[in-house]
Amino acid sequence: MRKLKNSELNRKNINQFKEAEKTPLIVVLDNIRSLNNIGSVFRTSDAFLVEKIYLCGITATPPHKDIHKTALGATDSVDWEYCEETLEVVEKLKAKNVEVISIEQAENAVMLNEFKVNASKKYAIIFGNEVKGVEQKIVSISDSVIEIPQHGTKHSLNISVSAGVVIWEMFKQLG
Repeated sequence: MRKLKNSELNRKNINQFKEAEKTPLIVVLDNIRSLNNIGSVFRTSDAFLVEKIYLCGITATPPHKDIHKTALGATDSVDWEYCEETLEVVEKLKAKNVEVISIEQAENAVMLNEFKVNASKKYAIIFGNEVKGVEQKIVSISDSVIEIPQHGTKHSLNISVSAGVVIWEMFKQLG
């Protein structure tokens, strides 16, 4: 086997990305403090043609060198918007019939491996602060909560890892 060169990967340029049909998936970052995590979410969102990212609360916005370091240009391809209040974004999305899902450990959460998407719906997935998670008021108004099954000693995954796992699973099911 031979590793492929970047020129052999047939990736889209920014204009092709902007014009491409997007996965009916929106990412909401609720008070993410790590700029590297923000950049990683942009890069993952680019890989799976996510429609848009909302950056909320203390979540930093591009341009920033520490976001760019991990995003590697994905801040130019993926549409994004800053909104101070996550609640405002969630209410706006729900008014547009977007199904809002918090990624959190909560009562009555559905395990990711048991969650089935409806291909006729658009989804927004919310990832929370590295220490406090998704704000309770946001969890409370979410249409559902998804939990990533974990079997080790730790209580959580890094937000960028969680985003990668959930975005991939949603992308796969939305096909």
